[in-house]
Amino acid sequence: MTQRVQIEYCTQCRWLPRAAWLAQELLTTFETELTELSLKPGTGGVFVVRVNDEVVWDRREQGFPEPTAVKRAVRDRVAPGRSLGHSEGTS
Repeated sequence: MTQRVQIEYCTQCRWLPRAAWLAQELLTTFETELTELSLKPGTGGVFVVRVNDEVVWDRREQGFPEPTAVKRAVRDRVAPGRSLGHSEGTS
């Protein structure tokens, strides 16, 4: 099954480093589950994480994500029931 993650980030806000870092975290955590991860340049303060076209994090509604929160949201869609180990912590 194809499992795609897309991180759309604002180029005007210079959020590429943040998006790239989050992408690296997700690829490291879900290296066997994800088939694709893309970075999508946007504008207007956008920072949105999608899994298979479903929005799982939107900065406008939820603020900037902690990596663990995004990992949990991605995990719930691509590997339900899987433990995130030491990074599972509460938030």
